[in-house]
Amino acid sequence: MKKIVWISIAVVVVGLGLFVVSRYYWVFAYGYRAGTLNYVVLKGYIWKTYEGELIQTGIKSKMPGAIQSNQFDFSISDKNVAQKLELASGKEVQLHYREYFGALPWRGYSKFIVDSVVSIEGK
Repeated sequence: MKKIVWISIAVVVVGLGLFVVSRYYWVFAYGYRAGTLNYVVLKGYIWKTYEGELIQTGIKSKMPGAIQSNQFDFSISDKNVAQKLELASGKEVQLHYREYFGALPWRGYSKFIVDSVVSIEGK
C-alpha cells in the first residue's frame, strides 16, 4: 500500500512539474514585431516589471464595421532594453520577442517578452 501511495505522489509531482515547465518556461515561439512605440512603463504592486505597447500599421477589428488599431502589448525582461525603449517613444521600432503559454508575475503581465531591439528609426 505504501508503495502505491509513493508512486502516486511521484506521478503527481512529475506531472505538475512538466505542466509548470511547459506552461511558463518553455518558449512557444520566437518572432519580430515592428511598429510605432507607444509607451514603456515600470509598474507592478509587488514585482516591478517593464511593460510596453507597440502600435502596428494596418487595421484590425474584432467586430465587423468597427475600426481598431493593431496593438502589441509586451513585457521587457532586460533593464537595458527597457531603457533604450523608454527613450524611443513615438519612434518606429523593430523588436525581437519570445512567446510563452502563460505569464508569470515576476516576468511581466504579458506572455510576450521582448528580449532585444533590432532597430529604432525616427526623428
